[in-house]
Amino acid sequence: METTIKVEKLCKSYAHVKAVENVNISIRRGEVFGLLGANGAGKSSTMECILGTKKQDSGRVSILGMNPQKDRKKLFARVGVQFQEANYQDKIKVAELCEVTASLYKTSLDYGALLKQFGLYDKPKSLVSELSGGQKQRLFIVLALIPNPEVVFLDELTTGLDAKARRDVWRSLSGLKAKGMTILLTSHFMDEVEALCDKIMILKNGGSVFCGTVQEAVEASPYEKLEDAYLWYTDEEVENESIQSLA
Repeated sequence: METTIKVEKLCKSYAHVKAVENVNISIRRGEVFGLLGANGAGKSSTMECILGTKKQDSGRVSILGMNPQKDRKKLFARVGVQFQEANYQDKIKVAELCEVTASLYKTSLDYGALLKQFGLYDKPKSLVSELSGGQKQRLFIVLALIPNPEVVFLDELTTGLDAKARRDVWRSLSGLKAKGMTILLTSHFMDEVEALCDKIMILKNGGSVFCGTVQEAVEASPYEKLEDAYLWYTDEEVENESIQSLA
């Protein structure tokens, strides 16, 4: 099966702090890959280097066989991106924002159908500023999907959503995966990771401490649940216990 995202020995530092160190990732078409780790572990820097919005210090990255920095224009319509903290004009209506986004591409999906799919069918005339946090999050996913991309990057995609909305998003993404879309996501919700991800990478201090399937992650740990295994890999459980002992 075709490899859509390839990362080899990726390194990125800020001043003397290593944000990403020797990260290797290989994602095939139709796979959902989860990039996991505590805040500051290197997830955002890794994703930004893969997208080409930040230049790595060393290592190689390719998306759909192209260099994301040199081939940005060619990749533009084939890659969708949803960031957790997206900034859009507050005084623009949902439909207007969707239309502006669609106008950037030669071909685009029916944004009305996407709004309906993500539970925003009654919001086209609403101002973006009037949407709840969860509704904005779903809108950002819609905007990422408007160009009908082959690869999509989703950053903390269901933060702020209630249980039903989260499961609706999972169902929609599973459908996109079945059609061959490659999805790279970050998430702090282990139930989400279990439901969606074919493979995961757990980052700690900028380096990979595990890469493989969810089942392999659990089996290689002393625990039976992914959440416990994740805390073990990242040492967050130990840190929490230390904090509690000082309280």
